[in-house]
This record gives sequence, C-alpha cells and structure tokens, in this order.
Amino acid sequence: MEFENILFEENNSIGYITINRPSKLNALNRATIGELNEAFESAREDRDIKVIILSGSGEKAFVAGADISEFAEFSPEEGQRLAAEGQEKLFDVVANFPKPVIAAVNGFALGGGLELAMAAHFRIASNNARMGLPEVSLGVIPGYGGTQRLPQLVGKGKAMEMIMTAGMIDAKEAKEHGLVNHVTTPEELIPLAEKLAGKIMNNSMVAIAAAIKAVNANYQTGINGFEVEIEEFGSSFGTEDFKEGTSAFLNKRKADFPGK
Repeated sequence: MEFENILFEENNSIGYITINRPSKLNALNRATIGELNEAFESAREDRDIKVIILSGSGEKAFVAGADISEFAEFSPEEGQRLAAEGQEKLFDVVANFPKPVIAAVNGFALGGGLELAMAAHFRIASNNARMGLPEVSLGVIPGYGGTQRLPQLVGKGKAMEMIMTAGMIDAKEAKEHGLVNHVTTPEELIPLAEKLAGKIMNNSMVAIAAAIKAVNANYQTGINGFEVEIEEFGSSFGTEDFKEGTSAFLNKRKADFPGK
C-alpha cells in the first residue's frame, strides 16, 4: 500500500506507522489524517500485525501540530466539522483500536501531534521531546480530543495550566506527570518501543483487545466500566486463548496463544 504522507510497513508482527512530512515537521493535514485512517484500518484486518508503533519521521518532530494553512479561513461551521471528522476518522480510531498502539514521541509533539500521541494506548519519548497544546495562542482550543484526554492523563490542574499557558514541557516533566511512560535517547526510542511490543506479544492478543475495551469504557459517558469489565472477563472464558493459557500454566509450560 503506497502513501504520500505516511510510511506503513510490517515486520515481526509489528505494524510501523510513521508520519512522513519532515519538511513540514510532520504536521497533520486532511490528506495525512485520511492516510492514517487507511493504514489503521488495514492494520486492523491484517492478522500478522499484533502491535502498532506510531512515530514521526526525521529528528525534529513526532508531529508538530495541524497544518494551520488548511483552516485559517474556516467558518465556525467548517471548524466544527473539521474537529468532528478528525476525531471520527483518526483520533477515536486510535484510542479504540483493538491492537495496542505505542506512540514513540521524538522531538516536537504539539497541538494535534500531542493529541494523536495521547490517543495511543501509551507513550514513550526521547529526551529531546517537547510536548504542548499551543492552540489558545492562535485564538482557538484543542479540537482533536486534547481538552478531554490531557486531564485524564495528567490531572485537571496540570492540564489547565498547559492549555492556558500554551507552553511546552520536556520529556522529563511529561514522565513526572504520567503523560509518557518511559524516556530514552532518540537512538533507543524505536528499539525500546519494539522491546515493549515484544513483551506485549508474549500474551493473549484476544485478552488484550478485551482489556483495551474495558479500560476505555471507564472514560465513556453513560457506560459503566465495571459492567464492561465483567462482560469481557466472562467472554474470555469462551476463547481458545483462555484454554491455552490456563493449560500452559497448569502444565508449567510457555503458552502458545492461537489468537482466537
């Protein structure tokens, strides 16, 4: 599958999705969002892919924000449609993706870039990473889920400070506040993501998909996360992975999950 704005490949059961607009600091435009949607939908159907590593090309940026030139002249109605379509096509797709998505943040992750990283299931960062939501400095607010996901990750007070000051934090501070899980050098960023992916893939991918659904349920209005957990827990007993996992445990051997 060929793309103009992203790279997409599979190796050793890992799907690598890379925003590839280094001359624009990997800024998100509508075309890139559309291609990312296609890549994630393709990865969803590809049984060989078990984990996604999401990153940006070059040394300067994961994604430095949205492409402002695309919406500078938008009306309120067009702005609302832009946010709604972006959330539906990409950010909600990533957040609810049934396979683990690891965001590997190198350099700048600003505005829509940080929102994309926050939609991933967890984040790791290089020590040169800088993160922030600078939208209010442009007279607008985050529109791709930033006002919702940032407080969930760092708490309301820190989120309010970051949004209202439009400032950036470095990787060390991001880790202190739970925005990223690990910090490493730029050279070790992808190898660390691959190491974490390897640990994930030792486990039942069917169970992991159920766990993603259950965890996300806690953040969805009108849904009782505990009830979703009970339902998914019960459903697990009917899977081949459960039979294999319990059999392996009782027989003191390594499980070979069939993924069913």
